[in-house]
Amino acid sequence: MDDRPAPERRRTLGALLRLPYEALQQEVYGGLAAHGFPEIRPAHSAVFRHIATGGSRLTALAERAGMTKQSMAYLVEALEAAGHLRSAPDPADGRARLVRLTPRGERVLARLIALSAEAEARVAARLGPRRAAQLRRALEHWVTALETEQGRG
Repeated sequence: MDDRPAPERRRTLGALLRLPYEALQQEVYGGLAAHGFPEIRPAHSAVFRHIATGGSRLTALAERAGMTKQSMAYLVEALEAAGHLRSAPDPADGRARLVRLTPRGERVLARLIALSAEAEARVAARLGPRRAAQLRRALEHWVTALETEQGRG
């Protein structure tokens, strides 16, 4: 009996995208501990992926990540306690708080980007450079189309 979920048995597009993404995520976030950041978990990617260069409001982070404000607050508080973020009153609106990366948080982000590039190079080695380039072009085209449809492009 095949006990895999139906989408994985049928190899839906979602499953074909999800499984490689999960492998990449495990590879990248697993590599952080060896670089001095054992406290960073895949869940923290919701913050690192969506925080703006000059900082972001908690509500904006939650909205971009597609999660509740309470869930984002939990992640931000943990990262702030670990020294990766700091929050301060938003100069544009003193009632709101702006969350920014600290120098340690900037180092995490830089390491995540470097580990992602290393993982992508390993994917290219597995698929071959031509197929990897085709995959990247197809995904870039898809993302651009989605951003345009959503008014972000």
